[in-house]
Amino acid sequence: MDFDLSEEQSILRDSLERLLADRYGFEERRRILAAPPGFSADMWDRYAEMGLLALPFAETDGGLGGTPVETMIVMEALGAALVLEPYFPTVVLGGGVLRFGGAAAQKQELVPQVAAGALKLALAHTEPRSRWDLNHVETTARKDGDGWRLSGRKSVVLGGDSADRILVTARTQGEARDAAGIGIFMVDAAAEGLARRGYANQDGSRAAEIALDGVRVAGTDVVGDPAGGLPLLERVSDAAIAALCAEAIGTMAAMHRLTVDYLKVRKQFGVPIGAFQVLQHKAVDMFVALEQARSITLYATMLADSDDAGERSRAASAAKAEVGRACRLVGEHAIQLHGGVGMTMELAVGHYFKRATMIDLTLGDHDHHLRRLAALGGLMAA
Repeated sequence: MDFDLSEEQSILRDSLERLLADRYGFEERRRILAAPPGFSADMWDRYAEMGLLALPFAETDGGLGGTPVETMIVMEALGAALVLEPYFPTVVLGGGVLRFGGAAAQKQELVPQVAAGALKLALAHTEPRSRWDLNHVETTARKDGDGWRLSGRKSVVLGGDSADRILVTARTQGEARDAAGIGIFMVDAAAEGLARRGYANQDGSRAAEIALDGVRVAGTDVVGDPAGGLPLLERVSDAAIAALCAEAIGTMAAMHRLTVDYLKVRKQFGVPIGAFQVLQHKAVDMFVALEQARSITLYATMLADSDDAGERSRAASAAKAEVGRACRLVGEHAIQLHGGVGMTMELAVGHYFKRATMIDLTLGDHDHHLRRLAALGGLMAA
């Protein structure tokens, strides 16, 4: 099988890497992080100009018809630069709900706005007691004429503080952990009865706590079946996991590069510390973990749009489990080999480790996906 990028894919990668190298250095990122809204509006506009925000959407809906491979290329580059803009919440999570479950009219209305950078999305699914169980939904949706009334709380909504539209999961019937009875509703961020509190995560990314108190949603703003939204959530989650793993590859590759460079210039006993064999071995361990994670990420990416839910979910969980293990190994070795300076805010490597840790905890950590993979019968179904 040919894993080489096409000419168009190589151009996409090189163009984005040049843009980020020119405009997203570590010091520039620190300035962006310190100023509201916590990301660069100018860079967001540049992503739109490059077509990144339109990339995964179908051409008939106003997108560019990209595949998961193009999303992988973008996410890896964003991870290598520790980008703060809400690309993942808007294009991958919120955009994924639109791509896989939106009605034709919803796509035609919203996709061009997302592609132009005029509309930011967020997926509000996680709740205070749900952890990573997609079927655990306590937020309720009650029929109200031709629309719905939503009440409940959502936690750690990625990009939720800057989103213009929020895709909220709510239970239309059944108990809190039932698989059936989950709907997805599109809510305006300025809707009456919706309150949100934004904050920065440990890695500098933004999230929000969202409270809904009888928020009115029109019937036309329901995405898909109001009682059968779980399969859609699972599909979006699997595709998002592949994208997150690609971002982790960019993050780990940057940590490995920074660490090897440091080993070449930091001297002890009159020689570069990279001359010591035990430190060379640790650098090699980092590289091996990175390449193993890259391989399983490619596999998950190839299956990210598969209609075979079992095969897709097994690939996503296998990738997330392996990438989570690799993030920890690469991050811990990077910090250790940098010594005390690796823990300071003034050095980039510590920030990369924070981001890698947050990636592991997003959409299920290493242990969660090992259990899920076991429940699914392993990577290769019998």
